[in-house]
Amino acid sequence: MPLLFITGGVRSGKSHFAEKAATRYFQNEPLVAKRLIYIASGVAMDSEMAQRILRHQLDRQAQDITWHTIEAPYQIELAFNGLSDGDVVLWDCVTTWLTNAFYEGFESGTPCVERPGCLDKKLQALKEAVLTLLDKRVTLFVVSNELFDEPPYTSEEVELYRQMLGQLHQWFVSVAHEAYEINYGIVKKWK
Repeated sequence: MPLLFITGGVRSGKSHFAEKAATRYFQNEPLVAKRLIYIASGVAMDSEMAQRILRHQLDRQAQDITWHTIEAPYQIELAFNGLSDGDVVLWDCVTTWLTNAFYEGFESGTPCVERPGCLDKKLQALKEAVLTLLDKRVTLFVVSNELFDEPPYTSEEVELYRQMLGQLHQWFVSVAHEAYEINYGIVKKWK
């Protein structure tokens, strides 16, 4: 089934676009679509993120359709493995999940980014889970942030994050059936 990749800047309208597209697909495929699922990867580490999460929750609650929410800030493959044929899924978003992956284990002293092979294992598990979904009858909308319009950062860790995110975006587009970029509420279809 299709995978649709949606990216754009912060507050560009990409989540709104993805929600509308997933809802429309769900409503237009009554013989196939079984559940409308929102996989959320955000963690409220500060008040700004808590407000963003709340805004997204309220946006979904205001709709005339029921979203089933799965919180998956770390092991996204477990959320993907629990999906069933006919599910229409919106995952928001890759950038928060990758940030979580980088710093998972920080509270115990050694974040994943500092453990050899840790990030590679997480990325491999993600990719394998996505490819498994493509063989199922699951429609997946994947949202991410575009961070590549700025010059390289002086922080090696931030630059590593950007490079990994860029590679992950390229991979998603390579396996996606459609790819969109949202800027200022304007939608550009690239694939």
